[in-house]
Amino acid sequence: MKFDRHEVETEFARWWAVGNAGEDWASWAQLYTPDAYYIDHFWGPLHGRDEIDLWIQAVMKGVPEIYGVLDWYTIDNEIVTFHYQNRRDNPSDEGPPYWDFAGLSVLWYAGDGLWSKEEDFWDRTGARDTSIEYAAACERAGLTEPLQRMTRRHWPESPSWARHDAPPSPSWLARDDVPGITKPRELRKLLAPLRD
Repeated sequence: MKFDRHEVETEFARWWAVGNAGEDWASWAQLYTPDAYYIDHFWGPLHGRDEIDLWIQAVMKGVPEIYGVLDWYTIDNEIVTFHYQNRRDNPSDEGPPYWDFAGLSVLWYAGDGLWSKEEDFWDRTGARDTSIEYAAACERAGLTEPLQRMTRRHWPESPSWARHDAPPSPSWLARDDVPGITKPRELRKLLAPLRD
């Protein structure tokens, strides 16, 4: 189906602003069609809004220090391809201001402000390496609680919808029923009741 480029770009900006910038992951999950298919090559496939919502809340709760920084995006009819950095701010005075590991995603627009499919690729080696460096920086800075790590100091200058200058307040803070996870086996266990 052919979509107007302006519509696709406007809806992509909204999708990014709600999730990656605003961290309202509950509302972000509602921007997918009820039968959406989401594949992350580390976490595995997700089917539908409920699985997408549970996954994103649990994963982001597991790594509260990570936020998404948009590098670029392209639009080809209903397909948006975008490159971004998974960023961790350095809590210590020693070392770089932040650590990044790259991601590339492809997102399919379905119309009416909704997305029907997404496929994510990200640098697993970079994720592991930056995690080790970040943990050492937290130790140097004396950070012991997960919420102490939740800073967002290095957003991109533009576009304006790709940044959030207010203090972070992710939707998972209100989800006491959802544990933070970092391993696919934890996700499989969490999703099992939805898949039975």
